[in-house]
Amino acid sequence: MYSVVERELELKLVLSPERGIPVPARLVYRTDDPFAVHVTFHIGSESPVTWTFARELLVEGVFRPCGHGDVRIWPTKAEGRSVVLMALSSPDGDALLEASAAVVSAWLERTLRVVPPGAESGRLDLDGGLAELLSPRQAGRLWARGHFPARGEEPGRPADEPSDGDS
Repeated sequence: MYSVVERELELKLVLSPERGIPVPARLVYRTDDPFAVHVTFHIGSESPVTWTFARELLVEGVFRPCGHGDVRIWPTKAEGRSVVLMALSSPDGDALLEASAAVVSAWLERTLRVVPPGAESGRLDLDGGLAELLSPRQAGRLWARGHFPARGEEPGRPADEPSDGDS
């Protein structure tokens, strides 16, 4: 059994310093995935977009600039309000999103009450996941799909395909 902490909010897609458009979003934290937060954009559309990144990154980003690469988060002021900016980068493009710092902080506080920092690994069912992976039933499914090499084969290479040493 796991818990979910959700919050719908309106983010602002920053197009320029003077212009932005509202983007409905949903913040989701699940105790079965305790290290991650999920942000879904375009709620109610046919093709919602979900970004998943470390909860710790969002917690830190409320207080100071953090992250590099695809997700960067930092606090700032906009029109006299405290906001959190999220810069997201993907092969499809980049987005700068603005969220109310108070809303994000209140939601994060709820997630931290459900799973305190440092207690995340205790929520993972590593034994159950490992048992599932090692179960004869799972091994049979992998074998049937050709994920295990036959004796004498290299992993990932069909038996009739020559290896570099066969030329």
